[in-house]
Amino acid sequence: MNDLLEQYEELLGSSVLDQLQQIATVLKGIKIVHINSTKFGGGVAEILNKMVPLTNALGLSTHWETIKGTPEFFECTKVMHNTMQQRQGILTNSMMKTFEEINAANAEELRPILNDANIVFIHDPQPAALIDHFPDRKGKWIWRCHIDASHPSRTVWKYLSKFINKYDASVFSLPDFVQSLPHPIYIILPSIDPLSEKNIDLSSQEILDFMTQFGIDPERKMLLQVSRFDYFKDPLGVIEAYRLVKKFKPEVQLVLAGGGATDDPESEIVLNEVRKASKNDSDIHILFLPSDAHRTINALQRASTIVIQKSLKEGFGLTVTEALWKSKPVIGGDTGGIRLQVIDHYTGFLVQSPEGAALRIRYLLQEVSEIEKMGQMGKLYVKENFLITRHLREYLTLIATLLFPSDNRIELNHFQSTAQ
Repeated sequence: MNDLLEQYEELLGSSVLDQLQQIATVLKGIKIVHINSTKFGGGVAEILNKMVPLTNALGLSTHWETIKGTPEFFECTKVMHNTMQQRQGILTNSMMKTFEEINAANAEELRPILNDANIVFIHDPQPAALIDHFPDRKGKWIWRCHIDASHPSRTVWKYLSKFINKYDASVFSLPDFVQSLPHPIYIILPSIDPLSEKNIDLSSQEILDFMTQFGIDPERKMLLQVSRFDYFKDPLGVIEAYRLVKKFKPEVQLVLAGGGATDDPESEIVLNEVRKASKNDSDIHILFLPSDAHRTINALQRASTIVIQKSLKEGFGLTVTEALWKSKPVIGGDTGGIRLQVIDHYTGFLVQSPEGAALRIRYLLQEVSEIEKMGQMGKLYVKENFLITRHLREYLTLIATLLFPSDNRIELNHFQSTAQ
């Protein structure tokens, strides 16, 4: 058995690997290609960083490519991302022209590898228009939506669906995100990798070293939010909640840790607003981390008392999954995929305002036994539902479904949609 597979078997048991190997045997000889817009920053890149080598370890030829874009292109796709999640924005004719031109240029560069693929996963809106340039494709193309598409701008969705309609299938993270499309639609939840640097066990000394490096007091209660500096993550709301808690628990400290991504032009603006809002409070630690600071984030999550993810919109929220895996209760925004992970009074609390977040934080700081109890339940919940081995099993099952269709098969987690 491959060394990588043996590591998962040791952690999760042989039955998990047996299932993957049985499906992979059916798919021997196929070529899979994943396309997204960045290899650094954000949940998609983190998933693919381990999904691809794990799929290769099963004997399936799997490649990961990224599209190249100009600042104007990523401004356009940020508008798409925002308006898909109910923020204001206008997709201009100039933006659409840029979007199509950049996709056309990338299609030519990627043509050799995509022409030869049996399965192509296109992740999110950025590379969605690539399909227009492969009318005679031999493989099956799947559009994978990672964002909250429950209430998209109708104008933007009408534009994007011109491309998405041409795919052989689409995958969404939640049933609530599904939009009407003329092909099969599947629900597959994201996941974390328990063997990644961000999720492996760390020694107490290493955790302490990171705390010292950033000037965080290891003896005091620590609230933590890890996320990109993005309006949808509501870091300003987190600061407001912390200040409400601080009135009653003056010993508490807050860490806001994260970074940006090459396909997100707004992160620096949001970061500056967060710095301004902190108003030189020495108990607020704002850490702008590089995209590969996985071990740092791991240490911060393990050192925290309570983890916050007060998103206003969230496709899934892998930082929630990571925190639960590390036995931490999570105060999460009542939105998107966070609802699937944060179960009130079980793995944490769902909140809708800074005041609600502050109330739940104060409760947990007062009831210390609840922190430990929720942490234990959270880790078990992730092990049973949100690890990469389950994610890959469902991807491989989807691939088998598309390549070897059968009228006699009963499909689960499958939505058949017809365009209006």
